[in-house]
Amino acid sequence: MRKLSTVQIAGILALVLVAIALAAPRRSGSSVVPVDKPTEEVRTIDLVIALDTSSSMDGLIDGARQKLWDVVSLLGQAKPKPALRVGLISYGNSGYDPATGWVRKDADLTSDLDGIYARLFALHTSGGSEYVARALQEATSRMEWSADPKALKIVFVAGNEPANQDPLVSVESAVAAARARGIYVNTIYCGGESSGEARLWQQVASLGAGRYAAIDQNSAVAIATPMDDELGRLSLELNKTYIGYGAGAAAGLANQAAQDVNAFHISKSAAAGRAGAKSSGLYENANWDLVDATKGAPAKIAAVPAAALPEPMRAMSVEERTKFVVGKVKERDEIQKKISTLAGKRKEFMKDARTSKPGAAKGIDDALEGAIIEQATSSGFKF
Repeated sequence: MRKLSTVQIAGILALVLVAIALAAPRRSGSSVVPVDKPTEEVRTIDLVIALDTSSSMDGLIDGARQKLWDVVSLLGQAKPKPALRVGLISYGNSGYDPATGWVRKDADLTSDLDGIYARLFALHTSGGSEYVARALQEATSRMEWSADPKALKIVFVAGNEPANQDPLVSVESAVAAARARGIYVNTIYCGGESSGEARLWQQVASLGAGRYAAIDQNSAVAIATPMDDELGRLSLELNKTYIGYGAGAAAGLANQAAQDVNAFHISKSAAAGRAGAKSSGLYENANWDLVDATKGAPAKIAAVPAAALPEPMRAMSVEERTKFVVGKVKERDEIQKKISTLAGKRKEFMKDARTSKPGAAKGIDDALEGAIIEQATSSGFKF
C-alpha cells in the first residue's frame, strides 16, 4: 500500500478537525431535512458484493478497495439516474460463526457509500471453508432488497475454491432462490480459466442469468495517470463545501475524511477514483450535509433548527444562512465540474493503457464493470 507524505496526512487531519469542530452536538428533535422526490426518473440499483475472506484472498479485498469508486463513477453516468445501494457480505473466514457456514453480512444495502468503504477496510483474511451457496443464500434472504419491480438487483460472489463444496445447501438451490427474486447472480473466479473449478463458477453464473469472469486477484489493478494528483487534491477541496448538521454531522464528516485517507493509502489511483465518485450524483449525504439536503430548495434552510446547525451558523439570520449555503452549493458545483473533466481524461488514459496491453491479467474491476453495464443495459439503462 502507498504511504502518505507528512504534508498529505497533515492536510487531511486538518480537514477532519475543522469538520468535527463545525459539527456541534445536537440537542433535541429531528433535524434531518426532508428530501423532496426528484422530478426526473430515478431507478434503484441494488448491488451486493460477496467476497471470499479466506487466507489467500488479500489481493481480492485490496482490489475491491481499489476499484469500488470507479464502479460508482461508472454507474453515475447511467440514464435514468440510478439510486444506488450497495451491500457487503464476506465468507470463508475461520473467525466467523460455523453455524452460519462461516458467512457474515457486513453491511445491508445502503446508499451510505462511505460506510460501505469503511466496512471494506475492516475486512481481514483467515483460513476457512468457502461456502458459495451459503453466501448466496445470505445475500438473497438477509438483504433488504428493493420492492420496486423496476429495480435492478445484482449479486457478485468472488472466490477461489470449488463453488459446490457447501455440505448443507446446494449452489443450484441458492441460485434458484436468488433468481426467483429477480436477482442476477454473477461470479468472479480467482484463478485460471482452464481449471475444473472455473467451470463450476461458470455454471453458477449461467444458472443465475449472470456473467462469469476469471481474474488474477493478485494482479496490479491500479493504472497511474497524470490526472491522479490533481483529482486527489480536488477531492479534499470538495470536503470544504460540506456543512454538517443534525445528529449525524460529526460522524459523517469524520467518516468522509477517514475514507479519503483509506483511498490514499491504497494508491493515488484509488484516491482519484474516489474523487470521481464524489463528483457524481450517487455520492449523496443529505442525512448529515446541509448542502445535499437543501440543494435546489434553499427555502428549506429556514426550517432547520438553529441547534442543528454548526456553531458559526447559529448566530446568522435566515438570509445569511441561505446565502452561506447557496455559496457552498456554487463552490461545490465548480469543483465537481473540474473533477468531472479530469475524471473523463483519466478514464480515456486508462482505456488507452489497457488497449496497449491486450494480454494483461484482468482484475476485479473488469469483472464488475462488464457485468454491470450488460445487466443495466438489458434493464433499460443507458451509458
